[in-house]
Amino acid sequence: MVTAVLPLYLVAGLGLSPLGFGLLDGIYNGISALVRLTGGHLGDRLGRHKALAGLGYGLSALCKPLLLLAHTLPAIGAVLALDRTGKGLRTAPRDALISLAAAPEDRGRAFGVHRAMDTAGALIGPILAFLILRGAADGYDAVFTVSACVAALGVLVLVLFVPGRRTGPAPSPAAEPVSLRAAFGLLGRRDLRRIALCALLLGLCTVSDAFVFLLLQRATGIADRWFALLPLGTAAAFFLLALPLGRLADRMGRWRVFLGGHLALLLAYGLLLAGGAGHGRSAALPYAVLLLHGGFYAATDGVLMAAAAGAVPEEHRGGGLALVQTGQALARFAASLGFGAAWTVWGPRPALAVAAVLLAAAAAACALLRPSDAMDDRPAAARAG
Repeated sequence: MVTAVLPLYLVAGLGLSPLGFGLLDGIYNGISALVRLTGGHLGDRLGRHKALAGLGYGLSALCKPLLLLAHTLPAIGAVLALDRTGKGLRTAPRDALISLAAAPEDRGRAFGVHRAMDTAGALIGPILAFLILRGAADGYDAVFTVSACVAALGVLVLVLFVPGRRTGPAPSPAAEPVSLRAAFGLLGRRDLRRIALCALLLGLCTVSDAFVFLLLQRATGIADRWFALLPLGTAAAFFLLALPLGRLADRMGRWRVFLGGHLALLLAYGLLLAGGAGHGRSAALPYAVLLLHGGFYAATDGVLMAAAAGAVPEEHRGGGLALVQTGQALARFAASLGFGAAWTVWGPRPALAVAAVLLAAAAAACALLRPSDAMDDRPAAARAG
């Protein structure tokens, strides 16, 4: 709900300049990537992934009513920084909880269920925000208030119903203690190092969602008033495909599905390049691109975590997943900056063509880094088939 209205609230409601909005947007999207390592490490060190996840969700819930009181750039920046700190703290412990609660051979399905439900919230939230803005006198305040109530309910459900026992087996006297040095030492494991390297390479070639939607609008001539619906198309495809592709990853192998998701993204880039070539516009182009875009997320987001969980011991699960998540997030941030610079210098189509070539090369390189059986949690009979 907040994500849907925040840009309009900051620019139209508070009158922030584009520079101020750009600064806040960088804070909003960059801080969580840097805090994920802390959240994952603390969850492992304390053995309390639920507590760290609850703290992260609680901080984000607290920020919703604080937005009602913040009316200056420094104050809003501080609230958004706190909100993204909460997101960073909760992400790795939450994924560790999911991986530890699911049987190894069902992790793809478990993460698919989570991503589908998370995306369902991303679909319902903007619709609720739209209805509240239409019906309430103080629309933004009402959105923030309702969002705070929903967030508090979510934290309450986590506290009351998620098992709170210490996760993972008690470490033996000979086990390596949980420390930051040990967490970074996980990259010495070949499987995890390959996963992290591939996530980094592919992330560097991934055009951000905002640019994809802008390119789609240019290629199809979609009116400005319909632009806000484009993210909902991606989210709807993500929601519908997350669970089926998660189950497919459990059966066929997570690495295959993960790479297949990037091939779907590459196909979406190709359609955008063809659609913007000036040879006529197809009415099916927006639906095809949004379906492929959502399929990309469904085949990669949870599937990557399911694959990485098989390469990390339980006592380091949060820290290991955080390493992969942080590397991928920072790579995508760098890719967004690079693509924006290339668009400014060369124009949108040449910039996208370069991104497509780099993505194809990165996918080919990652296809050579085949996972071992230790990373593939399917039953041995399924692997042999």
